[in-house]
Amino acid sequence: MVALTALPLHVPAIEATVAAPQNGAVLTFVGVARCTPAFGERPVVGLDYEAYAPMALAELLRIHTELCTRWPGLRLAMVHRIGALTLGEPVVVVCVGTPHRALAYDASRAAIEELKARVPIWKKEIYADGSAWTSNRP
Repeated sequence: MVALTALPLHVPAIEATVAAPQNGAVLTFVGVARCTPAFGERPVVGLDYEAYAPMALAELLRIHTELCTRWPGLRLAMVHRIGALTLGEPVVVVCVGTPHRALAYDASRAAIEELKARVPIWKKEIYADGSAWTSNRP
């Protein structure tokens, strides 16, 4: 499962997509909007994410296919929020379901790192006195 949405992310629903009787591990990473700026000293009061959906979804699908090929049996969900977010709201959710925990950690880390490096999603930090587009990278 891969998705972009302007709606709030419902983590339990995303987790349910990777659950399976053969999986002894379900691992969830939730990235949240925070007040720490990527650059500079001004505190962030909100974030706004934009994406060209066809391109972003195609890249999410490529990552999904690559990781599921690398680890047969992996169940993977990657969902990224777009639009205006307030501090503390989930921005990105990566869930993996695997037979064992070590694989869950490896697959989860690979999924979020590839998403951040490859998926064209742009982030604007909102400050009390203005805004700036920043890198949506690690």
